[in-house]
Amino acid sequence: REDFDEPRSGIEVLFEHVVRFNDGVRTGDWAPMLEQFAAGARMSFEGVPVGPFVGRDAIAAAYRDRPPDDEIEVLGAEERGDGLVVARYAWVAQPRVAAGELRLRHEGDAIVELVVTFTD
Repeated sequence: REDFDEPRSGIEVLFEHVVRFNDGVRTGDWAPMLEQFAAGARMSFEGVPVGPFVGRDAIAAAYRDRPPDDEIEVLGAEERGDGLVVARYAWVAQPRVAAGELRLRHEGDAIVELVVTFTD
C-alpha cells in the first residue's frame, strides 16, 4: 500500500487475519495472528460447543489448548457496514466446500469480535 496513514478496509483486515491464521496452522506460532485482536476482543463459535473467549489472553489460550489443524480458504467476502465483514470459508482439506462463515468486526486495524460458524 502506498498510503500507510489510511486505515485498512474490513476486507483487508479479514484477509490479513486469514494469512496469519494459516501461518499459525503451519508453524504453530499464533502470536502474529493474536496481535490483530484488540485487548478486549471477543471470539465465539456457532455449531461447535466451545467458547466464547473474551480478551486476547483467553483467545491465545484457546489456540494454545485446541489449535486448528487445517488452513482456511475464503470463498467470498463482503463488508456490511459498521465495521462488519462477513466471509464464507472452506477448509483447505476440502477446497470449495463451504464450511461456514467468518463474521469479523473491526475498529481500524484491530479485530474486536470474531464469530466463526460451522455448517452441518
